[in-house]
Amino acid sequence: MGDNTAERVFRVTVRGRFDELTDRAHRYLVGAQPEHDIFESAYTPEGTFTYDSRIDFFNFRFELRERGEHPSEAVAERAITEAWAFLRTMGFDARDLKADVVDMSAMWAEVDLHKRR
Repeated sequence: MGDNTAERVFRVTVRGRFDELTDRAHRYLVGAQPEHDIFESAYTPEGTFTYDSRIDFFNFRFELRERGEHPSEAVAERAITEAWAFLRTMGFDARDLKADVVDMSAMWAEVDLHKRR
């Protein structure tokens, strides 16, 4: 059994689709699109919002830290909650949100193990 008290670092990507955007929301997204390009994004604690030029699909990139029994489930839930809060605040309707979680702590431990061999 692993150490449940150790803080772990996760990269979470929440993906979804815009749904029934108002004309105002669509115009805003078209105008702001260069600032939200996928190639300009990073994984951040507050989440980085990006979307495609067709204004169809979007994603949020989070780097979150968590401890406990099921940390990957906790960060997935937290990231989806944060994404929904942002979308609602901005007045964007959306659907099909899902989270992909990568445990960076495990990846880094694997790299360290290979370096020691």
